[in-house]
Amino acid sequence: MHGDIMSDRGGSCPKCGMALVPILDSAAARTIGYTCPMHPQIRTPAPGNCPICGMSLIPVAGAPQDNRKLNNLSRTLWVGVALSVPLVVLAMSPMVGIHNLFGMPPATTGWIQFTLGTPVVFGVGFPILHKFWLSLRHAALNMYTLVGLGVTLAYLYSLVAVLFPSIFPLAFRQADGSVGTYFEAAAVIVTLVILGDVLQMRAMGQTNRAIQELLRLSPNLAWRLRDDGSEERVPLETVVIGNLLRIKPGEKVPVDGIVTEGTSRIDESMLTGEPVPVAKAIGDGVTGATVNGNGSLTIRAEHVGSDTLLAKIVHLVSEAQRTRAPIQRLSDVIAVYFVQVVVVIAFITAVTWWFVGPEPRLAYALINAIAVLIIACPCAVGLATPISMTVAMGQGARSGILFRNAEAIERMRDIETVVVDKTGTLTLGHPVLTEFIAEGIPENDALALMAGVEQLSEHPIALAIVEGAKLRGLTPGKASAFEAVNGLGVRAEIGGKHILVGSRGFLDRSGVDTNNWEARAVAWRAEAKTVVFFAIDGIGAGIAAVADPIKDSTAAGIAALKKSGVRVVMLTGDSRATADAVAKQLGIDEVIAEVLPEDKSAHIKHLQAEGRKVAMAGDGINDAPALAQADVGIAMGTGTDVAMESAGVTLVKGDLRGIARAAELSRATMRNIRENLTFAFGYNALGIPVAAGVLYPAFGILLSPIFAGAAMAMSSVCVVTNALRLNRVKL
Repeated sequence: MHGDIMSDRGGSCPKCGMALVPILDSAAARTIGYTCPMHPQIRTPAPGNCPICGMSLIPVAGAPQDNRKLNNLSRTLWVGVALSVPLVVLAMSPMVGIHNLFGMPPATTGWIQFTLGTPVVFGVGFPILHKFWLSLRHAALNMYTLVGLGVTLAYLYSLVAVLFPSIFPLAFRQADGSVGTYFEAAAVIVTLVILGDVLQMRAMGQTNRAIQELLRLSPNLAWRLRDDGSEERVPLETVVIGNLLRIKPGEKVPVDGIVTEGTSRIDESMLTGEPVPVAKAIGDGVTGATVNGNGSLTIRAEHVGSDTLLAKIVHLVSEAQRTRAPIQRLSDVIAVYFVQVVVVIAFITAVTWWFVGPEPRLAYALINAIAVLIIACPCAVGLATPISMTVAMGQGARSGILFRNAEAIERMRDIETVVVDKTGTLTLGHPVLTEFIAEGIPENDALALMAGVEQLSEHPIALAIVEGAKLRGLTPGKASAFEAVNGLGVRAEIGGKHILVGSRGFLDRSGVDTNNWEARAVAWRAEAKTVVFFAIDGIGAGIAAVADPIKDSTAAGIAALKKSGVRVVMLTGDSRATADAVAKQLGIDEVIAEVLPEDKSAHIKHLQAEGRKVAMAGDGINDAPALAQADVGIAMGTGTDVAMESAGVTLVKGDLRGIARAAELSRATMRNIRENLTFAFGYNALGIPVAAGVLYPAFGILLSPIFAGAAMAMSSVCVVTNALRLNRVKL
């Protein structure tokens, strides 16, 4: 709950008393610390308790559950149950008409209860009493202050009643003249709190399930190729950038890399949530921990260790889980005064029962005050928001949606306008050869000649033509006498033939007639394609179209946003004609084109000035200021690191459909948090008056501290269980 708290020895949070939880080093996918589920700013490298709320610290972002601590706590719980059951039988037998059970006088029964209750309170309950003491020592009152105060009062009163019964006046005595003891209340409350901790630890072990599954997918070994072509199986940590690695059918991809040999299909569902495997060929990128299909691939390692996408995802989720959403401020403000108010209410309850309650007045005063202290523990209130946020971040990561912080999740719900960049966001971000027509020469021969000239140029369009020829299995011709005419085209000789490649103006200046191709060129330009003309020995021989293709998922992403009522605006530096052509294909009605990079954020401000909640989706360095200015910045995971650092949300594979999914997850998360807060506050609003005895005058109803303890423990479990429902949200 308090991520600013850090410790190198574990322990409890000094503010809330919760046990500290371990933090994950995402680079190596290993636990290096612990944090508090209610106060994520608490960080320690060792297990312990939160110094703020006293809760046990838990591993963060995919770190494995600390089973040793859970097992020890479970064994402690069974000890408490074994001693508390006979204690309750002894204490409750008079209530069902069984007096002097086994013929024992009240004094003997009191000593037996002392013998059974003491090890429960001081043995089983040691963690609770320790956290209670820390809360007093640090002057940081928390939930364990209330539990510890209630248990201590019940035990000390009972101890005095056993050791010195004669000092109690008649007002303290029961009908048979004995002084009642409450060892069973203290013992059962302790046992119930431990039960709540066990159930909570088990439930919270599921909150990082999505990240844990990702980490388990990462292989430990890789097949590395030696210089002679032979294979050796090596530990993953020995792989370095530039190593050639063999990925056999059915194996996991060890690191992020580029395919240098072979074809296959890769199952990337663990990153994107998409079940359909993606085809991979030479030059395509692959991501570590994804699963290879039936083909065999050779890849060149590009990113290893902490630089892999998987490591970055784990790091991002780990950091995000330590942030606090604006909605949590409500519970934070209440928590500051809550414990003090409860102590005052408990005091007023005791005084009221002492002066106006029935006999034995002190017994009623003590029991009802303890019930107020126990039932009012604010654990459920503190857990309501951070647990839901933690589960939502894991669910998002499993679907290829990474939230940088909890605030981004909350803000995403209110987005009503989405501004999208074109290049790299709506489109692939790099030109490809989409059309090619030749005349008077076989098409493949013409494309091989054209690629032979273009392979000597560094222009992106030239690279697209060369790549297009290679994808068709063609070998570009060997060119000589190469010359580039800036802004127009290139010329060279291949096999004695003089080749020209460039714009219509370039060919016209060289005396080549291109009129036969102009109608086709006009049609392609209307589709936002760049047209390249081709001539052999002064005669027009062909025409090619190069474009930045729209991503396969973009149309569905835009349609999903519009269906949900979101306004979609394209903001791009491209020409008006190109932007309009792309917008027409995707059904985008609003286009802002020919925008300078430094002016993009100004357009975002203008939309915000209209009172709109704006999300900006982009992938380039020039998008970073606009991403930072938007209410929620959305970066394409296929883009630059600068864009991702400026954004609140990252779509791992750059799939625009992730925006609608992120909005749906945000809405589900905020609904879940509202449910948790309603339950937590409602529970305390109803429970405290009942525990204080407001129903007693009219109905004769009192709440035993034992039932108050059970209700307190189960309230936290209910909040955690409700948060886990987010794992079932369909995105």
